[in-house]
Amino acid sequence: MKKDIITTKEFVYLRISRTIEQQILDNALRTGDKLPSLRTICREYGVSQNTALSAYYHLESKMLIEARPQSGYYVRYSRTRLPSMPMKTSPSNASNYSESELLVREVYSNLGQDGHMALSLGTPANELLPIAKLNKGLVQATRDLTGSGVNSDKVEGNERLRRQIARWSFAMECNFSYKDIITTSGCLNALSYCMMAVTEKGDTVAMESPVSFGMLQLAQALGVKVLELPTHPETGVDLNAFEDALKSGEVKASLLISNFSNPLGCCMPDENKKAAVELSEKFNIPLIENDLNGDVYFGQRRPKSCKTYDRSGIVLWCGSVSKTLAPGYRVGWVVPGRFKETVLRMKLFLTIATTSITQEVIANFLETGRYENHLRKLRHTLHGNMLQFSRTISDHFPEDTMASRPQGGFVLWVELPKGINTLSIYEKANQEQIYYAPGRIFSLQNQYNNCLRLNYGLVWNKELEQRLIQLGHLLKNS
Repeated sequence: MKKDIITTKEFVYLRISRTIEQQILDNALRTGDKLPSLRTICREYGVSQNTALSAYYHLESKMLIEARPQSGYYVRYSRTRLPSMPMKTSPSNASNYSESELLVREVYSNLGQDGHMALSLGTPANELLPIAKLNKGLVQATRDLTGSGVNSDKVEGNERLRRQIARWSFAMECNFSYKDIITTSGCLNALSYCMMAVTEKGDTVAMESPVSFGMLQLAQALGVKVLELPTHPETGVDLNAFEDALKSGEVKASLLISNFSNPLGCCMPDENKKAAVELSEKFNIPLIENDLNGDVYFGQRRPKSCKTYDRSGIVLWCGSVSKTLAPGYRVGWVVPGRFKETVLRMKLFLTIATTSITQEVIANFLETGRYENHLRKLRHTLHGNMLQFSRTISDHFPEDTMASRPQGGFVLWVELPKGINTLSIYEKANQEQIYYAPGRIFSLQNQYNNCLRLNYGLVWNKELEQRLIQLGHLLKNS
């Protein structure tokens, strides 16, 4: 009974906060407007003061409202202060692997140094992760596992973890068994198995553009060519270009980040995901889906995946907790559909088995509900951070700067006026101990030189705000 009461309270405060949030987004409540008092909220909604406070705290966490001492709560959000959205990209077909690799090495050569503001990474800060609970989970795992975790697991991976992943998949309306899942050492490892399973050296793989440099480097390592496709910063890959690529007969596979892509932060609408799967089935071309950030959504529910619409096994769905819970644990997975035996063979040849003890810890987090509790807090924090980043960019970056408006994930794509080269300014920012990812590294072509990617998965504070303002001044004076 107690659990039911708690769930009801949570639902009520969220319902109140969503109503007020929509009024703010619709401009019915404007920046600076005073919100109803807590007593008024209690009376209008028939709730306790604690529930009313929870609703306002939730809106505060999203940086939509602010409390003023001895005065009440006020709207702080302003749609007009957000930068404009970038336009759809239009990549060409020329590629330069060697130049791209050198740029990635240069940008990431000094990571991990103390005092550097790591705006370039796409992962949350340690302060946002439940490290103490993970440490307790490690101790428990050594007690629960045979041999205290030193024994090798099955090639398929930890069965308890695979069962939990299968259960978790119901949130995106997928229906697969734990037997369909293979665990991996992170998402990139899952993607590599998939690429090796469905392509050969010299083949062409279609990807969105810009795209995670990790996926570009993987293609380079496997000797695979990349066809970069036009991509919209809100809706993802252009479906007409996607269809033309599959129809050409040159493409042997596609690799898409369906939810909150890196670096644009775009999320493919459900109808686009369905259409992409249908096109893949029509031309019998495997679709490798990177769904790494799907759990970090700012809306009311987790977005579906391309795998949701897969009826023939054409989609190889990859995921991980490397971005959401424990980057260093390297726990990932893949549901490879009709390519399961080939992917399993790749894992057997290259890895044999994945680390048993970290898989056990993650399985426990999923099973006990601690993962969802952690994600709920993380989503609120990241949504607020994204809004703060957007406002700071609008106020302090060069005029006519545009920025994506992701509805989930960790990264923001910033497009500056054409005359600004973010790679050359990178060295100046480095001297100021500010790191960002220049746009050029997210393509194999000579493009996106006036763009950069920022990580808002940090702890928002005065220091971070000042570093962003400082970066804005560097860009203005370049």
